[in-house]
Amino acid sequence: MKHKTFFWFFLPTALAMILFIALPLTSVVSQSFHAPHDEVLLVSEICDPFGCETESTIDHQATEQLKKDQPLGKWVGFEIYTDRNHLAFKEVAEFWENRTSFTGFISSLNNLQFYRAMGFTLTYVIVVTPLVILFGLIIALAVNSLHRHLKGLMVFFSLLPMIVTPLVGSLILFWMIDARGIVGSGLQEIFSDPNLSLKASTGLTWVTLIVYGVWHSAPFAFIVFYAGLQTVPKETLESAMIDGATRFQQVIHVVVPHLSPLVAFVALIQLMDNFRVFEPIVGFSASAHATSLSWIIWNDIGQEIRLFSSAATTSVLTIIGVVILLMPVLIRTWREFNPDK
Repeated sequence: MKHKTFFWFFLPTALAMILFIALPLTSVVSQSFHAPHDEVLLVSEICDPFGCETESTIDHQATEQLKKDQPLGKWVGFEIYTDRNHLAFKEVAEFWENRTSFTGFISSLNNLQFYRAMGFTLTYVIVVTPLVILFGLIIALAVNSLHRHLKGLMVFFSLLPMIVTPLVGSLILFWMIDARGIVGSGLQEIFSDPNLSLKASTGLTWVTLIVYGVWHSAPFAFIVFYAGLQTVPKETLESAMIDGATRFQQVIHVVVPHLSPLVAFVALIQLMDNFRVFEPIVGFSASAHATSLSWIIWNDIGQEIRLFSSAATTSVLTIIGVVILLMPVLIRTWREFNPDK
């Protein structure tokens, strides 16, 4: 393709990326370095026969004018990044100096909003991502081995969790695990404990959110792997069968290597999606036991006084976290396609 042809072909995409990705991202980064303006105060001295006293009142007109002149707020640099609600360098240093053990240090970090959310977010990513890949591959292999008349029906049912809107799906499971729901009441009967509640325990809440995450995302991995299975060379599988390879050995030594690019693709998508986990926490009303970085952003801009600078800072930290998580997968993929470098 000629350079000129490629330029006009790529131009609409480039303009869309600049308009909907680059400019908003630049705005968010800029906002993270600014804090809301302080109220402009008018100080006046009031005197009477018994003496004088100073009185301060807010100058609303001057305050509004200041906000119009500097809409982003006042420049604070990295101050918001290091405050108690984010990286909390000062508090973390104090916890480290006063630690009695590493476990105690981690427990102290759990008292800070950002690190508490980061703990759940990383746990969710580390557990859900490999389970989604594993179950997606297992389902794809199972459906692919069915009779051709049953494959279409099973593909449809396997994709149902992905079709359901995340918030709606989490609400349905939330009602099911309620004490009056089928899952909640069933567990109470099984363990003979009428007070057992999946919503009252932090650990059980985390498990519930992770189970939902796997259930909702596994169909995506399934459909990708199922499509990839249609391209596996039959000659290679037949050769493995002739050599006496079992079904499991065929999967490990023939199918999985063939699907490795798709595994990397699914891992990339799932790492990005799982690090931004949000809907299940809202749907399950689980913020008392589990919060994520995306939930902090939503909470900051959902209050009566909207904390745009705080939300912007958390957004930037979330983007940095996603990039760090993706780097190993990207480096491995790059090396696979560039073996000589």
